[in-house]
Amino acid sequence: MNDLFQDAITLMLVGMGFVFLFLTILVFATSLMSKLVNKYFPEAQPAPASGPAPAAKQSGSEIDQDVMAVIAAAVSKYRSRHKK
Repeated sequence: MNDLFQDAITLMLVGMGFVFLFLTILVFATSLMSKLVNKYFPEAQPAPASGPAPAAKQSGSEIDQDVMAVIAAAVSKYRSRHKK
């Protein structure tokens, strides 16, 4: 029985060691890929706005109001179904 317990502990430690090693390698690989992507494909900087806002920007408030109305209706319906 003692040998079986010792084998179980050894197997557990080896398994945990492999998982730790794999996760460590995964963290370093992800960090390296992130640095490479940021180096070779930087995010585009937005152009500074000059002059008045375009007409499409002004109609965005109507869309925002419509979206807000739909969200409010969905939340109200959700709350009415899940009252305790």
